[in-house]
Amino acid sequence: MIPYTVNIKLAARTLTGTLNLQNKTAVDWGWQGLIAQGCHSSILIIDPKTSQTIQVLERHKANVVKVKWSRENYYHNVSSPYCLRLASGDASGKIIVWDVVSGTAHCEIQEHSKPIQDLEWLWNQDASRDLLLAVHPPNYIVLWNGDTGTKLWKKSYAENILSFSFDPFDPSNMALLTSEGIVFITDFSHSKPPGSAGKKVYIASPHASPAHTKPAPAPALPAPTGAKKALNKVKVLITNEKPTAEAVTLNDCLQLSYLPSKRNHMLLLYPREILILDLELSQTVGVVSIERSGVPFIQVIPCAQRDALYCLHENGCITLRVCRSTTTTTTTTTEEAADPEQSVQELMYDLRSQCDAIRVTKTVRPYRMVICPVNENNAGLMVSDGRVMLWELKAHTGKAAANPNSGLSPLYSPVSFCGAALGPTQKRIQDLSLNSMIGQTLIAGEILPPSSNQTEVQLKFLLTGLLSGLPLPPFSIRMCPPLTTKNINHYQPLLAVGTSNGSVLVYNLTSGLLHKELSVHSCEVRGIEWVSLTSFLSFATSSPNNMGLVRNELQHVDLLTGRCFAFRGERGNDEPPIEMIKVSHLKQYLVVVFRDKPLELWDTRTGTLLREMAKNFPTVTALEWSPSHNLKSLKKKQMAAREAMARQTVSDAEQSTVESSVISLLQDAESKSETSQAISAREHFVFTDTDGQVYHITVEGNTVKDGARIPPDGSMGSIACIAWKGDTLVLGDVDGNLNFWDLKARLSRGIPTHRGWVKKIRFAPGKGNQKLLVMYADGAEVWDTKEVQMVSSTRIGRNVNYRILDIDWCTSDKVVLASDDGCIRVLEMAMKSASYRMDEQDLTDPVWCPYLLVPRAALTLKAFLLLQPWSGTFTMDITQVDYTEKNEIKGLIQEQLNSLSNDVKSVLQDPEFSLLQRCLLVSRLFGDESDLHFWTVASHYLQLFAQARHLSVATADGKAPSEGTLPSQQNHLDICHDVLCESSYFQKFQLDRVHLQEVKRTSYEHTKKCADQLLLLGQTDRAVQLLLETSADNTSYYCDSLKACLVTTITSSGPSQSTIKLVATNMIANGKLAEGVQLLCLIDKAADACRYLQTYGEWNRAAWLAKVRLSPAEGSDVLKRWAEHLISPQVNHKSKAILVLISLGCFYKVGEMLHSMRHFDRAALFIEACLKSGVMEINDSSNKLIEAAFLDYARLLRSLGLREGAAMWASRAGSAGEQLMEELFQGEGGVPEAILGGEEVKLGQENAE
Repeated sequence: MIPYTVNIKLAARTLTGTLNLQNKTAVDWGWQGLIAQGCHSSILIIDPKTSQTIQVLERHKANVVKVKWSRENYYHNVSSPYCLRLASGDASGKIIVWDVVSGTAHCEIQEHSKPIQDLEWLWNQDASRDLLLAVHPPNYIVLWNGDTGTKLWKKSYAENILSFSFDPFDPSNMALLTSEGIVFITDFSHSKPPGSAGKKVYIASPHASPAHTKPAPAPALPAPTGAKKALNKVKVLITNEKPTAEAVTLNDCLQLSYLPSKRNHMLLLYPREILILDLELSQTVGVVSIERSGVPFIQVIPCAQRDALYCLHENGCITLRVCRSTTTTTTTTTEEAADPEQSVQELMYDLRSQCDAIRVTKTVRPYRMVICPVNENNAGLMVSDGRVMLWELKAHTGKAAANPNSGLSPLYSPVSFCGAALGPTQKRIQDLSLNSMIGQTLIAGEILPPSSNQTEVQLKFLLTGLLSGLPLPPFSIRMCPPLTTKNINHYQPLLAVGTSNGSVLVYNLTSGLLHKELSVHSCEVRGIEWVSLTSFLSFATSSPNNMGLVRNELQHVDLLTGRCFAFRGERGNDEPPIEMIKVSHLKQYLVVVFRDKPLELWDTRTGTLLREMAKNFPTVTALEWSPSHNLKSLKKKQMAAREAMARQTVSDAEQSTVESSVISLLQDAESKSETSQAISAREHFVFTDTDGQVYHITVEGNTVKDGARIPPDGSMGSIACIAWKGDTLVLGDVDGNLNFWDLKARLSRGIPTHRGWVKKIRFAPGKGNQKLLVMYADGAEVWDTKEVQMVSSTRIGRNVNYRILDIDWCTSDKVVLASDDGCIRVLEMAMKSASYRMDEQDLTDPVWCPYLLVPRAALTLKAFLLLQPWSGTFTMDITQVDYTEKNEIKGLIQEQLNSLSNDVKSVLQDPEFSLLQRCLLVSRLFGDESDLHFWTVASHYLQLFAQARHLSVATADGKAPSEGTLPSQQNHLDICHDVLCESSYFQKFQLDRVHLQEVKRTSYEHTKKCADQLLLLGQTDRAVQLLLETSADNTSYYCDSLKACLVTTITSSGPSQSTIKLVATNMIANGKLAEGVQLLCLIDKAADACRYLQTYGEWNRAAWLAKVRLSPAEGSDVLKRWAEHLISPQVNHKSKAILVLISLGCFYKVGEMLHSMRHFDRAALFIEACLKSGVMEINDSSNKLIEAAFLDYARLLRSLGLREGAAMWASRAGSAGEQLMEELFQGEGGVPEAILGGEEVKLGQENAE
């Protein structure tokens, strides 16, 4: 017979269960699009789009307490590819940096042995992107190189550090949340530890429990403004001196984070409120509080794309709160002016959407939520029982049900998609990301343009995925019967897991997914035995009553139908507990062994009781069925009888006409159908009694015969288990001895393992496979019974940190272990718990994640999606492209393309979808942070300058000029881009902010800061009012009064100006920079002020001032100087400089820089976009750059194997390009006509534009 092999390839994997309390904070959703979650000492990698676990990382010995994905804000190419990098810290202080695809560790870091408090990758992209900052308890922060594991610096602080947060706008600012207050660090750098100990501030609790607060003057009436007024009274929060004992300090502050949506704002989370602080004033400007009956907060995540907060509450409900627009509606202005208290402004966050809560019990409570950082419209909720609930935010157009009391202004959907205004027929994906779902929050002084295409939207959460883990241990596990040549066509590797609540979970081990969950018993499942590939018997015993009797449940379950019935009928109440059940090898008979009662023998096919043994039957301690039986000889006898009958019935005459082969086929079919029913083969089992004597019993049909007895072996204690395969019989006893019997040679060998009670022994499946799996109280071992030697061993405390509860073989070379940390592990025979390679796995649903591809293939996929200029249509099939690469890699890329959603495919194939929009969408799909920022800013300003240019062309032709050179656009860059926004919008935002600060100020310090800001913003009248508020007993009363006089009397006469300028320069020279700058701003010399600020290294302040005070021409000089400073080698922040230059419209310079930084694809696509929108002049110098950029991009595409793409770009790169074309098409008879012909047309169109 030909040896028949099948590759039912079971990957080593871990099925995980409930989380440990220490895993609470160990979850992170990366830019790569995957969620990492700690579960005991392993880390799950989850794909939220298809809700599958795609990797389990095992190497930590202690519970994982923190996980963090590395950031993707760097330019990706072959040398710095798209890769999945994850840092994780555990409770023993070890940090591991992982390469997730291969499941291996880059490096391991250990500093102290206490749990890691916080971890973060540095996001400042032009510095090295391998840097990892960690908080090692109690009070150290250490900067590590996450690639090599070397320590760069270490710094200790006075208090215990709980967590930290980086300022998303300025990499040198960070805040530490300590046990006593907040420490602000302003000189963070990767090259050396912070010099100072930071500025320490203490926080008095906003309003602690009523016992602490002094009786408030405001009456606590149920008036609607009561709470508001009370909040306005509690204005001062941050103090520099330690608060008194009765003021509750920071210890109930749960979290501190900077707001990524606007600069210099921070939120503090308390169980019943969220405070929004303006850090320039150290002052609360907004409070989100929960009414008394509401559910307290656990966590809040601020969004970057919109000023919105995702909040997680203690009942597992996720709410989305969006900042209310500060524009006051025109109808109510008169009434509001009457009562100034009413129109007090603060940042209001309105509840816009919430998802369903979960049922919270002692063991089930929400732990953490994570938000997708790329799109900010998906949330994942981790529950302590191991569930992961994936919620998606959906926008529904349509007005809300009219509820005038809610006072919520409607949310509008934006009128652009992927950075460009929507065409009338253009396809779009409304729910692509948060900023494509809801428009920008309006600020004071903005009017909503009455455009027809703005639609109101309602937000809803939709549950799109759910992953559930195993329930709490203990487990009993049993693998289904092994793969054979007969069942190969319909075999599924199913593992049955009996749980403590009486249900049986059936897992398919190829995919690792739950196949069926069956509620079978009412108490803990003690054991499972399969009777076929699709049915099993399981038994459970209730807790004993005072007589020591229990209720036994023995159920027969059919997986295909889910039908289960009580196998022993009415029996089972008030009897001694079942110890074990054993099914014979042919699945004909079943032995049920009880604790203090003789065993029962059943027929599994008919469900009848064959024999209940007599009272004097010996007590069974271990039992096993023999693998030998007489089925073959019985079948032979039957076949012979059949053939004889067939011969008699067919006469000689007929026999010649009917083919003999047909007869044999008929006989075959008949015999098969009968053998399966009628034959009862003879089978044997052996068991031992309490003295160690071995009995041998034969069962045939319904007759039971007693066979030989073998006297006990003196070296063995009480026998605990037996295993039998082929000619080998193995006995294990309670003292840890194994006795190997060779039945053919009649030899026996005893081996002491010195590991205590042998709990279970099982032979591996497969013909001639004599491996044996042994389970002890403290671990397990694999033995080779042919050689009688141990193959591998695992022991708690030595190489694993979990106790093994149950064991089984799942294939001939893999074992499955259930352990008390709630996990079930499928391991190689060596029993080393290891992560698996992701590319070796069979996933049921394909996962979109370019990071799983090899680096080159990921870049090819990106180039393929970005541009397909070689044909008029856009295809989603890589095989239609001239792509030279191995077929398997092609296949992998095609799998990725197929896994994209239909929405994305249809948008990408839409002919109206512009190049800029495509770049934006692809950077979103790839989760490429630096690409996304670059293209967002680039597409905005390219369109803006293109429009301005069209207008200027129009005015040159003699049409009426429009106001301002830049047309007023409806959509501006979101304020999260800070200084990159248009000046007009930026100014409005800053005025709005100062107005808010002014309303909220409470002390002289605050008033002074507000007046200073107003002077810089040019709001002199308001500033004078504030200056005159200074009380007479204040030391600066005289100074402020004079300043007020000065501000009001400033005239533009020459002498006064020159005097003030002189005074200002003297002040600046003598170290009073801020005061000097103010004076210069008073006499409209803001440009000089900016220059001084820059000279003294206050670059950010200078940029801010230029944005709010200078005309575009003057401002751009200041910003260009800033860009040059950023480019300089000691700062090396080129990516930021590029964005600044784009916002100034220096597109040629940007193209040059991108090209010189070797960002070839970005450079070529950017220049192409500039040419398409007509904002780049074509002359000799620019042609040189254009050709160089196109040529390098062509070379890059050629190296990736995309030949047509390379040819297309090369054909536009002048003479050098022609040379490359020749190389590309060597030996193929020159360049294909289509490419050249099509090209000339394209270039012609562009020049015409």
